[in-house]
Amino acid sequence: MPLSRFFLYLLFLLPLGAAWAQHRPAAAPRPAAPGPRPQPVKGTPVDLQNAGKLSGGDFNGVKIRKLLGNVIFKQQDVLLYCDSAYQYLDRNEIEAFSNVRIVQSDTMTITGDRGFYDGNKRTARMTGQVVTMRDPRMTLTTTALDYDLTRKTAFYTVGGHIVDPKNTLDSQQGFYDTNSKVFVFKRDVHLVSLDEQGQPTDLRNDTLTFNTSTKIAYFDGPTRIKSTQGDLYAEKGTYNTVTRVSNFARKAQIETPGYLLGGDVLVYDQVKLYGVATGHVSLISKKDNLVLRGDQGRYWRALGRTKLFGARPVVRNISGKDTLYLAADTLLSIESRVGRASQRPILYAWPKVQIFRGKMQGRCDSLTYDRQDSIIYLNRDPVIWQAHNQLTADSMNLRFKHGQLDRASLFANAFAIQQDTVQDYNQVKGRTMVAYFRRSQLARINVLGNAESLYFTLEGDSSMSGMNKSFSASMTLRFADNKIKQLTWLTNPEASYTPVHELKPADKELKGFRWRPTERPTRRVVFGKHFAADIKRAKPKTKAKPKATKTKPKARSRSKVKPATAPKNPPAKPLGRPAPAPPAAIATPR
Repeated sequence: MPLSRFFLYLLFLLPLGAAWAQHRPAAAPRPAAPGPRPQPVKGTPVDLQNAGKLSGGDFNGVKIRKLLGNVIFKQQDVLLYCDSAYQYLDRNEIEAFSNVRIVQSDTMTITGDRGFYDGNKRTARMTGQVVTMRDPRMTLTTTALDYDLTRKTAFYTVGGHIVDPKNTLDSQQGFYDTNSKVFVFKRDVHLVSLDEQGQPTDLRNDTLTFNTSTKIAYFDGPTRIKSTQGDLYAEKGTYNTVTRVSNFARKAQIETPGYLLGGDVLVYDQVKLYGVATGHVSLISKKDNLVLRGDQGRYWRALGRTKLFGARPVVRNISGKDTLYLAADTLLSIESRVGRASQRPILYAWPKVQIFRGKMQGRCDSLTYDRQDSIIYLNRDPVIWQAHNQLTADSMNLRFKHGQLDRASLFANAFAIQQDTVQDYNQVKGRTMVAYFRRSQLARINVLGNAESLYFTLEGDSSMSGMNKSFSASMTLRFADNKIKQLTWLTNPEASYTPVHELKPADKELKGFRWRPTERPTRRVVFGKHFAADIKRAKPKTKAKPKATKTKPKARSRSKVKPATAPKNPPAKPLGRPAPAPPAAIATPR
């Protein structure tokens, strides 16, 4: 059954309490202070139409007629049938026994084992092992029923079962107003409905109201609906059975085997299979721990698409020890569809995309996340920051393996920059680059095509001694603790060295150099209001970081080997393949 179909029946639930209090007969008043006793209201006399045997008399001052065999009474548009009865003539009341049946205007029929009819108030109470009320729309079964024939209202308080051609409903209490065409059900409401294909939908809640004139159903309180198409939960809402549009509020959620969509308000069109969610909108993918949050959302169930926008929606993807957060102005999630092998689970984000994942941050104009292959494609001016390293290119992709960043591929105008301890910038550029990561730290960069490098030699960690500049068809950079430790030229290298006193400001940058620290997204900016609680949980982890960094210098000091000093004037075109640059000639970030 389509989700919207079962919305139809879940919206039976709202103002039962008010309607119940309004239409239920008032309790008998307590005796008033001494004074004149009020006279009973006189109604149209109930006329006896037929009886097989009649007897009567005056018992204790009360005039009673005893009737046996095919007894029939009539009052205006009401007929009462039974096997036997007592008729109280002065009070205009009837007690009926065995095969009792009340018919009003040939449209409403009530049957039971025993009945009491008040001709002045035109009210009836029917009891028995099985009491039924039938009209052209439905059949109600209970054990005790009160019916007001003037107001044409009925209610039960001992449990009832209602059946129509496509639905069955059970509740402990029920109210029916044939004038306003309003049904109200309360306490342990359970509705089972069949769709056009005969598939059942199961609804459970505590209060449900349905207006048969406007065809609008209301519900108030926790409501759960289960069907073959998914489950729904909401705490307030309405459903228009004509337009088949539902309007849910208070923690509204649609749940399928793979996804959970929710919001403060959820409007769903069953015909178009289209929904609009507003306020604290969230989409959860159960399979890959993916959560999308925003202020507004659109849902196309037939296409398996959910779009979030407004107030910078955010994606959270938990994998291993690291969690990826991604924010943009618009997010579009496409679900994988059963029977459609070509439709993969993909997330699109645009524009002004921002990424935060541990020590790695990034930004670009648009992004595509292939969740099946764990690859993120960054387009239009992408930038990635990792520790003191910055990677840029015309486009790039990030590949994840076992929940960890494994590789970054940079295409066209690839440029890598690392800030050293004296605020200079080691630089490498080329046509393309492939950066490899190990345990979320930069381990190696391969530069392919038109490789250029510029790096500074240091004396200790506090002063620069000179600058190396090299050209090669390709080269490799190796890192340790996110710092460049080795640079290897692979094809046709050329190199030069400039001492510090000969350096000019223009010599310290490769063409296309652009250091962009102010654009680096922070945790607070990316998480926004949607994952503000995650910022608080992340704070204790940041306090433990200095302890880990204190041990690193000790480890390096034990294994440190003083390298040879870089040559002052290396040949412009070195013969053969040059040796890797010594560690001392490679700047190390603080």
